[in-house]
Amino acid sequence: MSDSPPDDDRPLDPRQLSAYFALSEVGSLLQHEVERHLRAEGGLSTVQFQLLASLDASDGRLTMTQLADGVVYSRSGLTYQVGLLEKAGLVTRGPSPDDERSTLVSITDEGRALVERILPGHIRVVRGRLFEPLSDEDLDRLGDIMTRVRDHMRARPPRSAAPRRRRGPAD
Repeated sequence: MSDSPPDDDRPLDPRQLSAYFALSEVGSLLQHEVERHLRAEGGLSTVQFQLLASLDASDGRLTMTQLADGVVYSRSGLTYQVGLLEKAGLVTRGPSPDDERSTLVSITDEGRALVERILPGHIRVVRGRLFEPLSDEDLDRLGDIMTRVRDHMRARPPRSAAPRRRRGPAD
């Protein structure tokens, strides 16, 4: 762990820079492979797949806020993506029975069927591109490291809790 404060403006040292670039490149390469598979097999973007998979893994229903926090996506972008999924018959939207201010998104039978159809190929891509070169020990270490980093990054309030930026006359 680094001993420097989080707002430290010093340049990254060579090890940090190397690790950052490797992580960034791995993320981009994996994202490209996953996106290619999802588009070819299901006509979905990665975000759309994440939304459907999140709904499928829950009781089939989540609020827009829960979805936004889970996939780390902007409110407007999420609204657009859910609208596309709704138009395709993969989800429905409606008021939450528990909170009239919340919009509840539910996965349809067609959405579940699509997830079930493309999930095996998705797993093959992730396993083949990310996990294949790793030993069991490597996987344990990677999981521990990524969990620590994720928890550190998520220690701040979720993006949905942030105030909306007000548009001024120049916007």
